[in-house]
Amino acid sequence: MTLMIDQHVKILFEDENIIAVDKTEGISSISENDKTVDSIHSLLQKKYSSKIFIVHRLDKEVSGVILFAKNNVTHKLLNEQFQNRKVIKHYAALVHGNINAQSGIIDKPIREFGSGRMGIDEIKGKPSITEFNVLKQSNSLTLLDLHPTTGRRHQLRVHLYSIGHPIVGEMKYGDKNIQQDFPRLMLHAINITFRINTGKIIKIESELPDIFNTF
Repeated sequence: MTLMIDQHVKILFEDENIIAVDKTEGISSISENDKTVDSIHSLLQKKYSSKIFIVHRLDKEVSGVILFAKNNVTHKLLNEQFQNRKVIKHYAALVHGNINAQSGIIDKPIREFGSGRMGIDEIKGKPSITEFNVLKQSNSLTLLDLHPTTGRRHQLRVHLYSIGHPIVGEMKYGDKNIQQDFPRLMLHAINITFRINTGKIIKIESELPDIFNTF
């Protein structure tokens, strides 16, 4: 099932408890300081008369699947799964350079260094693990499938930057002179797997934007 309610919001899945949205890049998941600017959450709240609960977030520059709950019971259930690392998330990322290994694990602790910038800190950082698989390589670019088993802020961006393969279009963790030539951050939440209220495990998928294939 797909239903467009706004140019930024396509509903991928909905039942009496959950809404899964296919988010475009360039719009916030939840309202920021300026409440007059729409977010995914505010657009959903305008559509539904009952309260829509925030479960998790995608950064403004990131596209892909994001979940919202329709009631408090489901909100609590999903939050528990996120906290206990029971939710499985996969991202597609286009990165600079070619990676020799077909798969690997980036295990580097991350902490905040100020002004929202995150970085690797072997002493004070929190444990952070990202698994990756190479999907395609060409023209000094690599398309990766990423599976973060922890959920640190900017984890994927920091981890890939730390191994010398920053995400294409990433202005915070990369060479701005190179990154500014790309129209967007090439990071997309491609699928998410979780348990619903009945106990059934479901997987919601979002198609890879055409721009990834173009590059």
